[in-house]
Amino acid sequence: MLFLHEVHEVKGAKEDEFEAAYREGWMPTLAKGDDARLLWYLHHAHGSGPAYHMVTITAIKDGAAWEALAHRMQRGDLSQWGRELDELRHGVTAKMLLPVPWSPMGDIDLSTVPTDGATHELSIYMEDTGWPHAAVDDYVDFWEKGYYRPMKARDGTLLDIQVVFQTAFGSGHRKEAILMQKIVNHDMLLHLLTHEVPDEMRQPGQFMHDALSYRDRWESKLLRTSAWSPLY
Repeated sequence: MLFLHEVHEVKGAKEDEFEAAYREGWMPTLAKGDDARLLWYLHHAHGSGPAYHMVTITAIKDGAAWEALAHRMQRGDLSQWGRELDELRHGVTAKMLLPVPWSPMGDIDLSTVPTDGATHELSIYMEDTGWPHAAVDDYVDFWEKGYYRPMKARDGTLLDIQVVFQTAFGSGHRKEAILMQKIVNHDMLLHLLTHEVPDEMRQPGQFMHDALSYRDRWESKLLRTSAWSPLY
């Protein structure tokens, strides 16, 4: 299973048209086949990042399905849709991702992904991206043992880690990994944003300290799902 991650720099006046193009074009068109599905349509939460930036994540069955989809975008039935989409944005940055071996979401049954555009409550995700100075495999292993397992064992957590990615070979940064984490406690998020990290959390044996052995370059984004995003 491959995951296409795209960050779209949308023209402000075209925000609604762009979203409609994904809701009424991309999502239902993929739903006609068995090889790909739109999973998430996300906005940068207001006040937390660049304006009019959207993040979409599309699941693609395998390499052959990706090649077929690429040809459809280049010269096939999706080429006009792509041409019109480009008029609604300033640009797009894309990368292909693979789930790490211990990711809660790995292969996904595409037939179970909603495609009807039904509306629901909004959710906020924290998307953490790290660029380690250590070997990326060692960094991902540390995430599992030092972050994922302790969080799963703890009650009253801030986050639900739903999927963990690495960039696929030949796509994006070689040494990069991504955590897609749903915010499940908004009060704890507010506390995180308004307070310093306590000194005791910076000591040896704590994640914030030990992670520096693997990386000191990372980025957190707060992303809000659309009301119709298939996953939320």
